[in-house]
Amino acid sequence: MRHLSQQELADLLNRPVFHLISEVADSLGMECYVVGGYVRDLFLERPSKDIDVVVVGSGIELARAVASRIGKRAHLSVFKNFGTAQVKINRDNEEIELEFVGARRESYSHDSRKPIVEDGTLEDDQNRRDFTINAMAVCLNRERFGELVDPFDGVWDLEDRIIATPLDPDVTFSDDPLRMMRCIRFATQLNFEIEEETFNALNRNRDRIKIISQERITDELQKIMSSDSPGRGIELLFSCGLLELIFPELYALHGTESVGGRSHKDNLWHTLEVLGNVVKAGASLWLRWAALLHDIGKPRTKRWEASAGWTFHNHNSVGAKMVPQIFRRMKLPTDERMKYVEKLVALHMRPIVIADEEVTDSAVRRLLFEAGDDIDDLMTLCEADITTKNNDRKQRFLDNFRLVRLKLVDLEERDRIRNFQPPVSGEEIMESFHLPPSKPVGIIKEAIKDAILDGIIPNEHDAAFAFAVTKAAELGISID
Repeated sequence: MRHLSQQELADLLNRPVFHLISEVADSLGMECYVVGGYVRDLFLERPSKDIDVVVVGSGIELARAVASRIGKRAHLSVFKNFGTAQVKINRDNEEIELEFVGARRESYSHDSRKPIVEDGTLEDDQNRRDFTINAMAVCLNRERFGELVDPFDGVWDLEDRIIATPLDPDVTFSDDPLRMMRCIRFATQLNFEIEEETFNALNRNRDRIKIISQERITDELQKIMSSDSPGRGIELLFSCGLLELIFPELYALHGTESVGGRSHKDNLWHTLEVLGNVVKAGASLWLRWAALLHDIGKPRTKRWEASAGWTFHNHNSVGAKMVPQIFRRMKLPTDERMKYVEKLVALHMRPIVIADEEVTDSAVRRLLFEAGDDIDDLMTLCEADITTKNNDRKQRFLDNFRLVRLKLVDLEERDRIRNFQPPVSGEEIMESFHLPPSKPVGIIKEAIKDAILDGIIPNEHDAAFAFAVTKAAELGISID
């Protein structure tokens, strides 16, 4: 990051939209500034689409005048209750989004993050900002165009890669506890450190998060999960005490126990390592969620067995049942994305079991049948799950996983198992054997599926029908 002079900032703001705002503001006799994330990202040389403009006066009035000057290409939305207005501009296949707000001062009651708002000065407006790096403003008025107003040395905090609040962090976080989640999110996205007193205030004020809606907490968590290093964000949430409050199931993975000198690994740190591994592999957001939740059932299934040591039997099944509960509580989507995560959590042990034993065609067929189109993501998750520090054991698993992948390709080409439907339907069975909907129909259909997956018969209609005749005869059912 480099420091920018007024002329350099003016050059970076040398866009028609900023000159238009400048001209309109001057004609109305209003001070106006571009503020917040857009200014921060100018210094960080990061792309930023959303532009926030603070006006000493009425932001709505300036927005109306700007939209009027632009004409049909501008779409104006006014939010009188909040004293803000939005102007969306479509130009040359690019959409520019401008947010106008009047400078204001805020005060809060203890039981709400909704402030009491009064008109204020630019100084008042900068005082209410969440972090020093988001409190910088650049003047858009012609005489001062490009002039930086940075009362809290946000530029230096950008230089030092620090997240700090402009004023007392206890007041900042207590007033609006969502800022605690934003603090972790910015530290994660930007790979910045949280200033010591600011971090300590996170811990002191963590209980205030309870007044924040789940939707807003989840929105910040999703941004953390979408970052380049989501594991670091989860670790920060854990360290400041927020994780226990917002995600108790994940927090419960933390810790180890010993009996007779035999310990199990800390499953939280293991989970974050797995999460990091899938991120390196280019995982989508929902594969990252599957990695985060893959061992979520372990605390509920942990047992000490004298013969085996620490066990977590069926933790994959228990964890899969927890996924819908977690998604509903956290207001995450309960559609196909949830079902995808649920499936991967349920199946994540299967490739490991296969790879630890002889890699049989039958086992791989069944894996491919159950995973369907998500087989590649499942294999990515399972490879990421091998975090053992025993290099020989790790290499053995990875070599076997390669064999599993090769068999998957071979069997898919040969048997067309992925998402297959048995070539003889229930309706054909009922019609051929003169059966009503009944248990024998299900038995015959299931037997055909198992015979195909076990390689007893090919995935073809004639072979499957002949097998159905044989199975029906075993049940005392004739085709005549």
